[in-house]
Amino acid sequence: MSPKAIRPDTSDGHRGVGPLIPPLAESQRPLRQQVFELVRAAGLIPRVQVAKDLGVSPASVTTISSELIEAGLIEEVSAPRENEAGRGRPAVALGVRAQACLVAGMKLSDREHTAVIVDFAGKLIADDVIPRRPGPMSLAEILDAVQTLLERVCMKAGVDRSALSALGLGVPGFVDCAEGMVFWSSVLAERSIPLAAAISARLGLPAYVDNDANLVALAELWFGAGRSLSDFAVVTIEHGVGMGFVMNHRIYRGAQRVGMELGHMKVQLDGALCRCGQRGCLEAYIADYALAREASTALNWGHKESQPINVLLESLYDHAKAGNATAKSIFRRAGRYLAVGLSNVVNLFDPSLIILSGERMRYDYLYAAETLAEMDNLAINTGRPRPPIEIHAWGDLLWAHGAAALALSEVSETILSSQGREIAAQ
Repeated sequence: MSPKAIRPDTSDGHRGVGPLIPPLAESQRPLRQQVFELVRAAGLIPRVQVAKDLGVSPASVTTISSELIEAGLIEEVSAPRENEAGRGRPAVALGVRAQACLVAGMKLSDREHTAVIVDFAGKLIADDVIPRRPGPMSLAEILDAVQTLLERVCMKAGVDRSALSALGLGVPGFVDCAEGMVFWSSVLAERSIPLAAAISARLGLPAYVDNDANLVALAELWFGAGRSLSDFAVVTIEHGVGMGFVMNHRIYRGAQRVGMELGHMKVQLDGALCRCGQRGCLEAYIADYALAREASTALNWGHKESQPINVLLESLYDHAKAGNATAKSIFRRAGRYLAVGLSNVVNLFDPSLIILSGERMRYDYLYAAETLAEMDNLAINTGRPRPPIEIHAWGDLLWAHGAAALALSEVSETILSSQGREIAAQ
């Protein structure tokens, strides 16, 4: 294909130049939504502070907050003034009305399924975990598992399923969140499944599905270390290798909404077989099954292949800690590949923070000093320090919290947009 020549427009028409940014784009959200999100992020905040933070008039904030209170989304909360206990009227702040709705968040994984129920303010009401058999599941089995787990966690919360406003769900693999479509997942036997629609039809409940690593990033953005950061990366290492990237306080998914698949970045041509079906993926050298495969070969552990993978990995880790050179070399090799992946994250995105998350982060050989030093060597040398790296060895409940945040985000945006249309029509 020959290059296309780009020439300036010389016509007399007023065609305009520069990027065409749609009205009310991500950076220009309606003021009503900005007010609500600021109140939700702050917990409690006076009206005057909302006006100051958003750079709008107090009168505008008063009008919008009254509308949000009337809609039952936020409420006024009395709080004693600092250093003025018992004197005068208490200060009035705005806060999210926790009772406005309940949502569920759920993570489906290769080893177990987890679920939480949270209120509109993001407070945990109940959680539950159920084990699962290894191997991909059919859609019917997935739907049964989701329904069973949801009924269990609702029972723990003391609420009926009909009281929920939405369900957020995280699965490993290639997921289009906007369409609710799972193109491939290690927990699903079929490909290209409209999972969100199938769950909604089974449960009679709005369902939203996303890649599980995106939901870990969302959990950090809503509840964890990323709340005050505009740009950061989360790399998850468990049964697979995933990545969630936050750009300008929002999850970045790519043009077709299936981006940030760090685990399937190629690090070796015609290399080890990945569970996605291709060869040479980063995941095929770092994930659970990769470490187990190396252990079975290098340590002649073929007789242990029938053991659960977490038991085999614990044994491998114990051998490494006891000084077994072969076991240590397996972790060291995986750590070097991890350094390749992390250095590419730095070179491509320059995040303010990289969070390593997942159960495998208990295995400190993966992020030993040698690994981080190798990452420094592979990253572009600009003379500036590399971004800090934090280790978050959270359990699966963090992933479920991210799924709940997805549901809360979708529910609140739906309510706010419908309320805006009603007000505009008046």
